[in-house]
Amino acid sequence: MDFNGYIVSAVIFAPLLGAVMLAFIPSTEKGQLKVAALFTMLVTFALSLWMYFAFETGPKALEFQLMQKKAWVEHFGLGYSVGVDGVAVTLMLLTGFLGPIVMLAAWNNAGERAKEFCVALLVLQTSMMGTFAAMDVVLFYVFWEGVLIPMYLLIGIFGSENRIYASVKFFLFTMVGSMLMLVAILYVYLKTGDASGMGRSFEYEKMLTAAQHLSPEEQLYLFIAFASAFAVKVPMWPLHTWLPDAHTEAPAAGSIVLAGVMLKMGTFGFMRYAMPMFPEATKQAAPWIGILAVIGIVYGSLMCLAQRDMKRLVAYSSVAHLGFVMLGLAALNTQASAGAVYQMVNHGVSTGALFLLIGAIYERRHTRLIAEYGGLAKVTPLLGIAFLVITFSSIGLPGTNGFIGEFMILSGTFTQGRIFGHTLFAGLQLSWVWLAAIAATGVILGAAYMLTLVQRVWFGPMRNPRNQGLADMSWREGFAVVPLVLAAVGMGIFPQPFLERINPAADIFSRRSGGETVALNATAEAPAAGEGEARPTAVTPPTRRPPPPNAPGAGPRGAQPNGARPVFVPNPHVLIPAPGAKPAKP
Repeated sequence: MDFNGYIVSAVIFAPLLGAVMLAFIPSTEKGQLKVAALFTMLVTFALSLWMYFAFETGPKALEFQLMQKKAWVEHFGLGYSVGVDGVAVTLMLLTGFLGPIVMLAAWNNAGERAKEFCVALLVLQTSMMGTFAAMDVVLFYVFWEGVLIPMYLLIGIFGSENRIYASVKFFLFTMVGSMLMLVAILYVYLKTGDASGMGRSFEYEKMLTAAQHLSPEEQLYLFIAFASAFAVKVPMWPLHTWLPDAHTEAPAAGSIVLAGVMLKMGTFGFMRYAMPMFPEATKQAAPWIGILAVIGIVYGSLMCLAQRDMKRLVAYSSVAHLGFVMLGLAALNTQASAGAVYQMVNHGVSTGALFLLIGAIYERRHTRLIAEYGGLAKVTPLLGIAFLVITFSSIGLPGTNGFIGEFMILSGTFTQGRIFGHTLFAGLQLSWVWLAAIAATGVILGAAYMLTLVQRVWFGPMRNPRNQGLADMSWREGFAVVPLVLAAVGMGIFPQPFLERINPAADIFSRRSGGETVALNATAEAPAAGEGEARPTAVTPPTRRPPPPNAPGAGPRGAQPNGARPVFVPNPHVLIPAPGAKPAKP
């Protein structure tokens, strides 16, 4: 039996199996409960590593791999279908990587209800993994909604003073958006029979085909319904107001999971569902998504400068960082989209580490107010060094992971033409270059608020005598922090092992969302060295109207329809003859 055929299901349900095992351990055995939960998280991470390396790369690799399908209620087209593409397998690896770190960080947070705490974390882990791997839209929706209850409990039971207010606000915001998406899912499901000529189905491939064949007006309304759910989860400005409260009141473990993985569910939803399923609506909405993303970048950065609470500052920084991700997706080109995915992972590593370190300080002093600190590097040098390295990662210093993602997003956005080229406002000469330039100010503001935080907390005179006897990093904290520091530096120096999985998926996303017909699981086989003819690709080129002679983008043969300057990005789905080879004969 080939275990690779079941590896995705193993990654999804290993935490749930661990949660079931915890149910048989007495609540009084807190040490056993935490060790069992940590062991389960380590097993899940090992399985996610296996899955990541089992995912094939190269020109012959399929878009979706390691798939498993089982019929369930065939009459309604319901089934169990899971699989991963380059984006999903990368985000699942991030989720598995953060699992043991979350348990180590939360070792002293569970208190008397350690059993409930550990079970909630494990169920949450399964729901997040399933969201990324689901290939049946109803299954995706079940996992998507499945994260609400455990996170609601983590905030509402184990949070700070205003935990009830924050947990209810989180639940209501996400639930309302999800209800709109459910209505849209059912509408597309009713159209699947018409598009395929067969029975109705919730399978992703049939839903994708049916949605792409809808009228532009239908696509627009359905896009708004899907985007409402995903924009709340990202969160995009102005739907972000639940996030600072949730982060501030959640325990350290809840903040790490929320920032590290759950926010990526929203950006993943845009990339897998909302934008490729409704390409006509996406071309209309992309400029507005880009504008809202830039507003979020600037707004989130300015709000960070005004914060007095460390966790609230980092929470608003997430609004800015995820704004960069949405800007990259809205640009609809491979380079920016790949940068957006890389930035999702970067944010999970750096912001997760910031919440972990702030949680470690809070355990010692039980306050998050910046004014209560100063000069901590004198008594906690190891924590200070880790915080400084992660700060460099968060502000995108060259040599760290944050630089790679932000550079790819901004450079990819710069290469686009007019913002409103495909909309009713096509006459406006506003360029994506302006959006990229404004977004770049977020990098400067990010350095301002993060370095100010470092200066006020870690350096300068020790103003508060209560900080003089604080303990430095413990072994447990070291095992949690060091992997994050190594990941922040390693991903900045060696991005290619991640990008070789991300780039093909980002290329297919940008072409599907831009209106091209790309067959699901299409492969393109690159020519061998010395061969003179490229094999035909499985991608159907789009039909586009040429621009008017005087319109931006009109020019010599080879100019792109929207006036963008061509940029080379490695793309295993586009065939390029070997150097020196003769052109193929028609």
